[in-house]
Parts: sequence; C-alpha cells; structure tokens
Amino acid sequence: MRHAQPQFNEHESSNGAPPLQAPAAIIMAAGKGTRMKSDLPKVVHPVGGRPMVCAVVDACREAGCKRVVVIVGYGQEHVREALADYSDVEFVVQDEQLGTGHAVVCARPAFEGDLPDDAAPLDAFVLAGDGPLIRPATLRALLDRHRATGAGASLATAVLDDASGYGRIVRDTGGGFRGIIEQKNATPEQLEIKEVNPSYYCFRVKDLFRALEQVKRNELTGEYYVTDVPALLLAEKLGVEVIDAVPAEDVLSINTLEHLAEVDRIFRERHGLTESATG
Repeated sequence: MRHAQPQFNEHESSNGAPPLQAPAAIIMAAGKGTRMKSDLPKVVHPVGGRPMVCAVVDACREAGCKRVVVIVGYGQEHVREALADYSDVEFVVQDEQLGTGHAVVCARPAFEGDLPDDAAPLDAFVLAGDGPLIRPATLRALLDRHRATGAGASLATAVLDDASGYGRIVRDTGGGFRGIIEQKNATPEQLEIKEVNPSYYCFRVKDLFRALEQVKRNELTGEYYVTDVPALLLAEKLGVEVIDAVPAEDVLSINTLEHLAEVDRIFRERHGLTESATG
C-alpha cells in the first residue's frame, strides 16, 4: 500500500520574507545493531507489525516533511526493501561506520541544490531510524520553536531517571545550552545529568553542512559526532534552542530483543493494534 503524502501549509515569515519551505528529514539508518542477535539492520526489526524505521518516516511526513532522506549502510538492501512503498523516500549511502557526523555528511549530495547562498532557506530534522515511538507533535513543536527563534540549531530533549547510555545536555549557570557530551566522554559530574539527547534535531540545512565541515574526529572513539554541531553553531552566535518535549517513554533504547518487545508493546497500545504473535 502506498502512503499518501500530507500537505504542508507554508507560512509567511514574520519579517515579510517569502514563504518558508516545507521541512525535510534526514534519518540515520546505517547501523548494524550488534546486540539484536540478528544479521538484519536494527531499523528493520518489526514494531507494530512493520519495520521500525517506517514509524519514523511516518512521523516526519505527518509533521509536514516533503523530502525524507534515509542514510543506509549495513544491510542496506533490507532497509530499501522496508521502505519500498514510500515513493518519496530518497537514499544515500554511508560506506564506513564513522559516526553520526559522518553519516549526515553522506546526505549532503541530496541537498546540493539547497546550499547556494541564494537558495531559499530549508530546515531539516535529523533523526535516528531506531526510534519508532517518535511523535509528529513533538517534531512540530521543535520546528515551531526553531523557526520562531531563528536558531541555528534546535533540540528536543528528554529527562530520564536513568540516563545511562545517552548523551547529556550541558547547560551554563544561567540554564542556557552549552553543549552535548557523549557518555563515553563525560566526567563523573556530567554523568549525573538527567537531561539527555534523544537525537531529535532541527537545523537550517546550510548551517548544518557548513558546521559539519568543522567537526573533528573524537579522540576517544575515532568517530565524528553530529552532536558537536550545535555547539559549533552556538560559537557562531547563531543560537541554540532546547525544549524538554520528549516523553521519557518515547526514547526507550532498542538494543536487545527484550527492549524491542517492550517498545512493540507500547507502540501497539498507543495505536490500538492487536498484540503481536510473539507478544
């Protein structure tokens, strides 16, 4: 079954500039998911009876995205097959697993027409493909704040009792955003932070790819992190908005089959679906 493309109501900007473009989405779906006890990419494991990445694409489209670019890599043929019914989804390939920053850089060719200085501004969500509990309302709230403030980057965060495994949101003494620190790089004091980064980003496309050129390889992991981009844009005085808008339930990690079963249960309850055969 083909999925109908939602209409996006373009709004006049507050300063009388031309109408804003419908947002785009960049979905990271190139990872392997080594703890899932399967050779399949994590994002094609079923939630609600469909590959979990479908729920992320659906949320983006319901939030008004007219373009959805999916980054594939390991087992990409399975991801492409999972999204075959979405005629408007575009694919780009990450050949090496060099981190989230490198993954998003691989999407740059899909946006070359949006990068010249005279191109109409385009905003894009950057999201993880293994978060099927994402809500369109959260994305709309993130986009609204991003556009209302003219921020260089906007993040939707969550507050968790147990923040293990997540990047932490570091704020200054006045409560303003200072940066995102990955758990592997965090100090003992930073590990006590409960506000986490669930990978819900919104960027102006031009700013995103310009800042990615400045991202350095992490000395500890050897990877390039998209989490470095907000701090780089903040240093350019572009502003970073942070909204605590993601319910804790929505950011449950899926790293094992047990996690998958729990997320599937929540998803089915939320959407009024029958129990799975394995539930």
